[in-house]
Amino acid sequence: MELRHIRYFLAIAETLNFTRAAEKVHVTQSTLSHQIRQLEEELGQPLFARIGKRVTLTEAGQSFHEHVVPILRQVDQAVGALKEAPDDLSGELRIAATHSFNVQLIPLCLSRFMQRLPRVKVVVEELSGDQISEGLVDGYLDLGISYRPAIPRGLRFEPLYNEELKLIVANDHPLARRKRLRMVELNGARMTLLAPHFSTRQMLDECFAAAGARPQIVAELNAISPMIELVRRTDLCSIVAENALGNEPGVKAIPLESPTPVRTPGLLWSQQAQRSPASRFMAETIRQVVKQASWGR
Repeated sequence: MELRHIRYFLAIAETLNFTRAAEKVHVTQSTLSHQIRQLEEELGQPLFARIGKRVTLTEAGQSFHEHVVPILRQVDQAVGALKEAPDDLSGELRIAATHSFNVQLIPLCLSRFMQRLPRVKVVVEELSGDQISEGLVDGYLDLGISYRPAIPRGLRFEPLYNEELKLIVANDHPLARRKRLRMVELNGARMTLLAPHFSTRQMLDECFAAAGARPQIVAELNAISPMIELVRRTDLCSIVAENALGNEPGVKAIPLESPTPVRTPGLLWSQQAQRSPASRFMAETIRQVVKQASWGR
């Protein structure tokens, strides 16, 4: 049992609704349900009764709730006390993020981190998801912000929020006037996307297949920045997370549906390596920034 299991349990106990609870803790409903099943299996009895769409606490759930609320309160108070304590940490922290998070999220987190721990040197690299995983496994990186790796390889993944991917086109593109677009309408569309080995591309290919769409992929790149620039300069369109755009001029983002492509970014670290206080503080800083800014919504 881990703290996240207790936080997920309390979120459902407070809302009595799996959908609202999942939104509250920034995970998908399927992830939340899976975590609760794990908790119930470990405890050996159900914590919630599901009758149709209604969710209620079982007797065991009510008893568990009474016991864990004060425990979690003490944990939060202890963590808060550590954050408020003076800290003269020094040294170096190496983190990496994919482009989507390096545009806005990382600079905001860095500014807060550096105010709190000014003597820690932070090295930030913009890498692909696979490169981040390799850096963590090899011990070259302390912390990563990316999507869940296809192969865990001894890495721990903590979901942060759900991120909707959108179609991007130049301002003078014929589709720029649309408010929403169904995936099937991209059948035959001229597009630039990430190369097939990227997990985001594989997810988009699955969305195209589900919608019965076969776009015309005329350019495959290995980075998002040149993809956005190519969209701005041509009649091509692409699909990226809106956070990756930053304040890019000349490009419009259009929501997609049927299906809506969604990814869940999160924190990554090695389960084998001992996490430094600076790495833990950076992870907590990222959690707080995401929570306060309702990132991905």
